[in-house]
Amino acid sequence: MLSRHHDPILAIATAPGRGAVGIVRVSGKNLSPLIDALFGRSLAPRQALYLPFSDAAGLAIDKGLAIYFPAPHSFTGEDVLELQAHGGPVVLQLLLARCLEVSQQAVVSGARVLPGLRLANAGEFSERAFLNDKIDLAQAEAIADLIDASTEAAARSAAQSLSGAFSIEIHALRDAIIHLRMLVEATLDFPEEEIDFLQKADATGQLTRIQDRVQAVFARAAQGVLLREGIKVVIAGQPNAGKSSLLNALAGAELAIVTPIAGTTRDRVQETIQIEGVPIHVIDTAGLRDSVDVVEQIGIARAWEAIAAADVLLFLHDLTRIEQTEYQAGDADIAATLLQKLPSAVPVIDVWNKADAAPLESGDAQHGGGITLSAKTGSGLDALRRALLEAAGWQAPAGGSFMARERHIQALRRVEAHCQAAALHLASQAQALDLLAEELRLAQGALSEITGEFTSDDLLGVIFSQFCIGK
Repeated sequence: MLSRHHDPILAIATAPGRGAVGIVRVSGKNLSPLIDALFGRSLAPRQALYLPFSDAAGLAIDKGLAIYFPAPHSFTGEDVLELQAHGGPVVLQLLLARCLEVSQQAVVSGARVLPGLRLANAGEFSERAFLNDKIDLAQAEAIADLIDASTEAAARSAAQSLSGAFSIEIHALRDAIIHLRMLVEATLDFPEEEIDFLQKADATGQLTRIQDRVQAVFARAAQGVLLREGIKVVIAGQPNAGKSSLLNALAGAELAIVTPIAGTTRDRVQETIQIEGVPIHVIDTAGLRDSVDVVEQIGIARAWEAIAAADVLLFLHDLTRIEQTEYQAGDADIAATLLQKLPSAVPVIDVWNKADAAPLESGDAQHGGGITLSAKTGSGLDALRRALLEAAGWQAPAGGSFMARERHIQALRRVEAHCQAAALHLASQAQALDLLAEELRLAQGALSEITGEFTSDDLLGVIFSQFCIGK
């Protein structure tokens, strides 16, 4: 632990702004002297006491609840003091200043009243909990994900990870790898018996079961990443194809201006919706065409920037103009440019809009498939929603998903790769057990990175700096 990890810390633990209740939280070793200095008395552990909060002159700042959580039975594993007052910003700042004042007086007088108390950095309370083995790194990240959850499904998945469900799976995988690794390394001392020994222990079967379990955990974690991050869906097409109308229809609100005038949308308009709990970030863009209007040219350039960063592209077509030669040429030009600018892995969904106004013969056979809908009436929107989930790769796991991050996915991919390499060494005639043992060691290390059992300080700094102050 770094020296700063031993400093007592405090912060306002509730969101900025006015509220009914606000909380000031203090964490450190032996808070009893601070409590005596603040209240002139001790506090019973884990019991809320209603009492006045006073300044240095004895004048009341507020009245509220004080709760003392002695170590190790606290969130951080250290002594924790929570002061719950009325949630006005001035009141909470006065309480914060009073705690710091008591600490500063201790430094000047030499009294043993929590000298060195300082304001906490972002995420430092959760970091203390991790460093004191109250939670692992995956659980710590789940705290931030639970706070930031934008859908009910995301919140439930984050709660699953916070409860330790994800960590339990990772620990079970790690234990299985350790068991197999010990078996392999033990056989290195008996080279004349190693093949029979590994066969009797069913090393191949053990490794196969590990690989199957890695794939199962990966599938659930990948769904968790999708719940956390969502997907970026860009609507593109020629002017007046109904892009803004489609955005409004999907969002269920009049977010973008809709007029019959071509080029109405000059800039990107974004809204986040949810489909089965998956956040969908829908972006409406300017109509793609050649234009002499400088402002519209800027909007079209920004549209292509959004398209290049899309996870899924909705290529919108106008069924009422499908027979027009000029319109067909415009769609062909856009399609050709998409092939150049859009990564091949990004799915493109052809959406044929204005079915309510199109001629009856304009069916799927006329335009080669895709999804036919009417942004005006709403027909076909359910099919589009299902197509978006399919394009995103969403499949609700039977046992629920874990709230996971991209770093977890990358770690699991490395585990999978090391297990595959280990399987090749085990199946080879030579059976290079030293290489097999090394691949298993690397797989174990990748799993340990997920829960933080083996993690660099730099990575911890990046992770916890993304938390809010007071958490």
